[in-house]
Amino acid sequence: MNIRFDNRVAIVTGAGSGLGRSHALLLASRGAKVVVNDLGGAVDGSGGSLTPAQRVVAEIEAAGGTAIANADSVASPEGAQRMVQAALDQWGRVDILVNNAGILRDRTILKMTPEDFDAVVAVHLAGSAYCTMAAWPHMKEANFGRIVMTTSAAGLFGNFGQANYAAAKLGIVGLMNALKHEGAKYDIRVNTVAPIALTRMTEDLIAPDVKPRLKPEYVSSMVAWFCAPENQATGDIVEVGAGYYARVQVMEGEGMLLGKGQVPTPEEVRDHYARICDMRGAKPFESANEVMRRVFGELQRPSK
Repeated sequence: MNIRFDNRVAIVTGAGSGLGRSHALLLASRGAKVVVNDLGGAVDGSGGSLTPAQRVVAEIEAAGGTAIANADSVASPEGAQRMVQAALDQWGRVDILVNNAGILRDRTILKMTPEDFDAVVAVHLAGSAYCTMAAWPHMKEANFGRIVMTTSAAGLFGNFGQANYAAAKLGIVGLMNALKHEGAKYDIRVNTVAPIALTRMTEDLIAPDVKPRLKPEYVSSMVAWFCAPENQATGDIVEVGAGYYARVQVMEGEGMLLGKGQVPTPEEVRDHYARICDMRGAKPFESANEVMRRVFGELQRPSK
C-alpha cells in the first residue's frame, strides 16, 4: 500500500527552499495539508519575507494540494506558537512536524562571536524545541504525532569551522533521545535525519561534479517514511543522501572497572586508556537508565 497522509496536517519549517521545500511538496502530494513555514531571510538568518513560503504554497496548489504560508521565526516561542496556531485555525489539528529550519554562520572558534553562536543555536536547537513544545499538547490529545528532527554529520562527527552548527545539531539528537520516551505512550514518534543534500546552505561546500546527485528528494523519502502513520520507529537517526541510507547510533564500549573499590590514580587511567577506548563489543543503549543499570551491575560483580 502507498504511504498516504490524507486528513493529516503537517508543519514543515524552513520550507521556502531546499530540503524543506522538497519535504513539503512530497507530503502535500500524498494528501497532507501543509503549513509551509519560512522566515524568508538570508542563509545567515538576516532579513525576512513571506515570499519564499508563498512560492512553495503556489507550487503545492498548482499540483492540486492544500497549503498555507507562514513566515514566523522558529527561534522564538511566540513564533512557534503562532505557527502551530495557524494550522489549528485553518484545519483544527497538527499531526506532523518536520523541524528543518536552519541558518549558517561558519567561523572558527577563534573568530566566532557569541552572537554568531547564539543565533545558530537559537534556530536549529531552540527552534526545534519551541516548535515541538507548541505542537506536542495537540499531538498528545489526539494520541498521534510524527516529529522529524534534522541533525548533520557536522554534529554527529564534527567539522572544521562549524562549532556553533555542530553543537546545535548534536543537541537536537539529545532532544530526540528524551522525547522518544515521553511520546511513546501517546503514539508520538520522534526520529532524526542527517541529510547530505544540495541546498543554498551547502552549495558552496560541494564539488560541482557531485551536485547533480545530491537532490533533496532523496532525503524527503526518508522524512515521509518517518511521518507515516504506520511507522513505529522512534529515536532513530538515519544519514541520507544521493540514495545512501544508513542508521547512526551512539555506542558505548565494554569499558572496565579501575581501582578495585578505590578512586584510581591518573596514572592508572593512563595505563589502561587503550582498553577504556576499545570499542570491540560496543552496543547502543535506549536510555540513560540502561547505562546506569549496566554500571551498577558491573559494580556488583565479584572482583576477579
